Amino acid sequence: MSFQTTDSKKEEFRKYLEKSGVIDQLTRVLVGLYEEPEKPSNAIDFVKRYLGSPADIDVETLRSEYEAIKERNAYLEREVAELKEEIEKLRGGD
Repeated sequence: MSFQTTDSKKEEFRKYLEKSGVIDQLTRVLVGLYEEPEKPSNAIDFVKRYLGSPADIDVETLRSEYEAIKERNAYLEREVAELKEEIEKLRGGD
């Protein structure tokens, strides 16, 4: 059984972040914020915009829409299955 110390886990995670480009991207964001002549009142929104995420997303609305679409999809899948069964019955009656 291998035992990893906290320091080795941290180092492994740091390497992962570095390899995946996260550290470079965060550095660019922070440099951009540092170089901003007028500091924004909401640094989190600045970071989101810098990374390309829209700041005005309503998560609850998206969840509701997702659930409604999921239900509609399940209904349509059941309907397709029923129609396929009906077609098979009609073909079998030839």
